[in-house]
Amino acid sequence: MFCRACGPLFHGAERSLAKRVFELAKELSVQSKAIVEKCHAEGIPADVIKNHMSTVSVGLEATIRDWFGEGGGTAVETATKVDLKKVRAKSKAKAAKRIDAPPADAPARTGTDTGAETPEQAQPAPDEPPADEPRAEPVVRHQPPADEPARPAASTPDPEPVQAPKARPSTAPAARAPGQDESPEARPAERPAPGRGGDRGEDDSKFVPAPQNVPNRPTQVTPAGPQLEKRQAVKLSGPRVVRVEAPEPVAPPRPRRAPPGGPGGPPMMPDGPGRRGPGAAGGGGAAGGRNNRRGPGGGGVPDRRRGRAGGKEGGSGAWSEQDLAEREARLQRSGGYLKARRQQLRRQMQHDRPQTPAEQGGKVEIQAPFTIKDLSAATGVKAADIIKHLFMQGVMATPNAILDSEKAEEVMLEYNIELVVKAAKSAEDVVSQDFEERQLVDERPRGPVVTILGHVDHGKTSLLDRIRSANVAAGEAGGITQATSAFRVPVKIGDNDREVVFLDTPGHEAFTSMRARGAHVTDIVVLVVAADDGVMPQTIESINHAKAAGVPIVVALNKIDKPEATDSNVQRILGQLAEHGLNPADWGGDTEVMKTSATSGQGVQELLEVLEYQAELLELKADFGGPARGTVVESRFEQGRGPVANILLQDGELKLGDFIVAGRAFGRVRDITDDRGKKLKKATPPAPMQISGLDELPDAGDKFFVVDTLKKAQEAAEQRRHREREQDLTQPKVTLDSLFSKMAETDLKEILIVLKADVQGSVDVLKNEIEKVATDEVRSRVLHAQVGGITESDVILAEASRAIIVGFNVIPSSKARKLAEQKGVEIRTYKVIYDITDDIRKAAEGLLEPELREEVLGHAEVRAVFKVSKVGSVAGCYVTNGTVERDAFVRITRNDIVIENDRRLSQLKRFKDDAKEVRAGMECGMKIDGYDDIKEGDIIECYKQIKVKRTL
Repeated sequence: MFCRACGPLFHGAERSLAKRVFELAKELSVQSKAIVEKCHAEGIPADVIKNHMSTVSVGLEATIRDWFGEGGGTAVETATKVDLKKVRAKSKAKAAKRIDAPPADAPARTGTDTGAETPEQAQPAPDEPPADEPRAEPVVRHQPPADEPARPAASTPDPEPVQAPKARPSTAPAARAPGQDESPEARPAERPAPGRGGDRGEDDSKFVPAPQNVPNRPTQVTPAGPQLEKRQAVKLSGPRVVRVEAPEPVAPPRPRRAPPGGPGGPPMMPDGPGRRGPGAAGGGGAAGGRNNRRGPGGGGVPDRRRGRAGGKEGGSGAWSEQDLAEREARLQRSGGYLKARRQQLRRQMQHDRPQTPAEQGGKVEIQAPFTIKDLSAATGVKAADIIKHLFMQGVMATPNAILDSEKAEEVMLEYNIELVVKAAKSAEDVVSQDFEERQLVDERPRGPVVTILGHVDHGKTSLLDRIRSANVAAGEAGGITQATSAFRVPVKIGDNDREVVFLDTPGHEAFTSMRARGAHVTDIVVLVVAADDGVMPQTIESINHAKAAGVPIVVALNKIDKPEATDSNVQRILGQLAEHGLNPADWGGDTEVMKTSATSGQGVQELLEVLEYQAELLELKADFGGPARGTVVESRFEQGRGPVANILLQDGELKLGDFIVAGRAFGRVRDITDDRGKKLKKATPPAPMQISGLDELPDAGDKFFVVDTLKKAQEAAEQRRHREREQDLTQPKVTLDSLFSKMAETDLKEILIVLKADVQGSVDVLKNEIEKVATDEVRSRVLHAQVGGITESDVILAEASRAIIVGFNVIPSSKARKLAEQKGVEIRTYKVIYDITDDIRKAAEGLLEPELREEVLGHAEVRAVFKVSKVGSVAGCYVTNGTVERDAFVRITRNDIVIENDRRLSQLKRFKDDAKEVRAGMECGMKIDGYDDIKEGDIIECYKQIKVKRTL
């Protein structure tokens, strides 16, 4: 319910929200039990108000205040009216004790209670104001009973000091003693209204009690509006007066702590027992440490409270001199400290910060490939400076552009930095390092791996056929080996049966990389030298490969049964070997030279015994348990199997289902076959074999490893592919200079080739050999190279680029052949590698412009000059040597100086007849086309130009 009388109470309750019964009883100075019983009597359900801890809503609180108020109210009341004397008996007794001995500052203390104070406690007898003070705005307290006279404040003794803490400092400024502030602005602005809680200075007879509610109200309630208008003269505005005397709590300003005896500040007093809150900052001690400004005497120490807020509480509205001085000191002190601290930290950071290589120079290591941003982070040189330096050199770049190592080293030299470019440690290197650090499971002695090296057609494959009792050389195209192959041969050395792995390598000069790979995966190198031929270029190259690999060399002097293999020739060959660092054992050196014959088998058994002896000296061992590793010898595509890799198992045990990574390829081992085509489930070292299950072809010479998971294998392979792609991206970009050079090369003729081969090793070799065919006018370029047969896509590519398809040991499919005939694409297949290089060289020579050469025919001397009308000058000549032919080129010299060149002899006459040629010792007449300035004594040289075919 809401009415004008309880409106202020309603607003106060709204601020404090819902309360409990005992809190409301304390404010009204009644018993909680009386409120509970009254609520039950008025029909309020018991589950709403149970006991003193029940919560009272805002509207019910206003109604209860009307029920227990002295001035009556507008709330509906059906039960018997509450007898306030009975329910307030104890509260009045306590209030009487307080009133008997009020302190000197009683008005200030009573004013410190909260706005929710009960009417009995909030209405003590006010002090009588001094005679010289107007009574316009007295401090209003509660209305005591009519039979109890008001006690003046002058007759009350001083309160005890122990009662001082009961005052609430937050509301202490709400009420002041008379005389504390003489200005009327310090008084409350509201004028107290008559009614409950009004001024005691007014006549009690003016008080009109509010009419009480009828106990038995009829069922139909009349509107309350007319009743309020009827009592308009005695408006129940008493609660508003209570609200004026109990304003909202205002937090006092924080006391300032000034040094004792400071300028403009009060003397610092020691804390007494009564000092508490901001009210204890005064200087007197008569009231238990409280500020004597609140005493009834008025004067005292003036209010030193500082702040901008003027008016009633703050004195003047401006800063005091002390405040300004303290504020200025704090600002200067704080600003200076922060500034000095920042400077100190800045100097410390500059001193502690390590200098960058750009500042001190020195050596910087970086992993390739790297971008300009990476180089800037490693060296401390700004990326903008690097880009500017490259721009001055004609190279356009961005911070994310990959920089060439040589160019980066050149740029860093400008900053006195020595840049060391290191190859990045790949995932394959990490896997290899893990294998080096692993614990061996089953280490046992193993057989040796022997590589056969030597010059082409010196009998390497024939010697190997003799050892393994086979005839591989007879089935090779052209009688030469064109791919690396591996065999495991069981041999009997003495009484022991051993297995030796042999690697057969090509001897052609194009297969340098194959010979190098064979030398690096072997334990012993057998250098085959023909006794009838001696040391050749590929023999020297093989010696260098073996020395680079650090493996022992055993020389097999083959074809010793031929008539050309005389003692003098053998001694010459031994001398050639000694020249290249292979001192024969017969000459006191450490290189074994065995005389063998692949045809008759002479010296083959002795060669095997020497190999067994070398293997014992090396103490070769391998792990027959644990994960496998080895080297890829060759790779190719097979129909039905996909990518197939020929590998050499060097360590560990390889099983079906193992996860394997080999260079850029990875996968799971699908099948294993040995060198004779037998399928295996597992293999131990050393063993040449073929495996399938890879996602693409690895390069010949790549290391393969067996890893734990397929994800690990994929990461290593993907990193290898990513690195290769980055290396491709590091190719030089198109610049202004390269554009001009490209424009100058527009006359350059190219032979474009689409290359297909059977194995990856052959693809690499052929690509290198084909691209070697190049001059300033013509060059050959491999447009596409891949392992496998010739397909329709190859034909389409060749037709679009006007290229030639070259197949090595492969043939085109029927569809590809028909499509090539329709498109006019030329397909050439070969079985011998040097046939490919010879044809490419001939094709390149055919594109060369022929060379023009001059062939001198003869000389003639001009003895007379005849002027013929409509013809011009005709020279009468005598042929001194050679012949002079019509339509030949002539050169005119005068006093051994050429005055005319490349003129054509248009007419040649012998007397009056036209002649085709005139020999030496004869006279003739000559007419030179377009030239008439002929004089006697000139020498005419007759010659012709011949086109000569050029070669590379």
